[in-house]
Amino acid sequence: MHVFVTGATGWVGSAVVRELVGAGHRATGLARAADKADALAAAGAKVLRASLDDTEVLRAAAASADAVVHTAFNHDFSRFIENCEQDRRTIAELGIALSGSDRPLLVTSGLSGLKRGATELDLPNPASPRKSEATARALVERGVRAATVRLAPSVHGMGDHGFVPILIRLAREKGVSAYLGEGLNCWAGVHRQDAARVYRLALEQGVTEQVYHAVADESVPFRAIAEAIGHRLGLPAESRDGEHFGWFSMMAGADMCVSSARTRELLGWQPEGPGLLADLDQPGYYLTGKDA
Repeated sequence: MHVFVTGATGWVGSAVVRELVGAGHRATGLARAADKADALAAAGAKVLRASLDDTEVLRAAAASADAVVHTAFNHDFSRFIENCEQDRRTIAELGIALSGSDRPLLVTSGLSGLKRGATELDLPNPASPRKSEATARALVERGVRAATVRLAPSVHGMGDHGFVPILIRLAREKGVSAYLGEGLNCWAGVHRQDAARVYRLALEQGVTEQVYHAVADESVPFRAIAEAIGHRLGLPAESRDGEHFGWFSMMAGADMCVSSARTRELLGWQPEGPGLLADLDQPGYYLTGKDA
């Protein structure tokens, strides 16, 4: 199978590329920067030098592939609304390229806006500014074989630069590893390579569902995350108000725990990597750029 991957040099996308190539598939990855393009080529993928704004290039790449995986998303939260619109537009363009065929498209979204304990059959909050899943569902109504992989808020592993490292940096800066209230809100977690296997297995099985949950740890109390970080940094873990977290307060207080039982059963997927708290107990998670 030849798979076109957007975000192929990113944290999740690069793992998806390695997973696909390792299983004997061919991958073409979208890359902008030369150094990241080199790393992508070294992983065994064909490199397509372009950006998400190169509409015609994206359409042509999708049209020439057997399947498409969209993992790209600009995580500059100061431009979140604009980035959500770029994401929606990109998915729509990929759908145009696949229209009239039976070739699948997997898009990427998160768990924000889902009720506690949601399954793959539950719908996200329609008011959410991120329209990845809504756009994929609209494509399904037009006959495109599209589906969404919902990622846990923590896709962890050595080299992680997502939400947990934000908490680590904040703890270093403030001298305390904090949680909101009693810290009973929960996050889900998944090891990076386990998440990548969900994409591969879904493609290999023909993308028969509209939603998959890439979730290994279904419910980790936020307080336990703060305590694990505090333990490794030698800092107290204490309750703080939203002001302590600044712009990150909504995420810090979010309850993002769901079930992945349906995904496990349908794909035969069993997480193999360490859990979130086990990962956070590794010294390598706390290396700064200077240390590394």
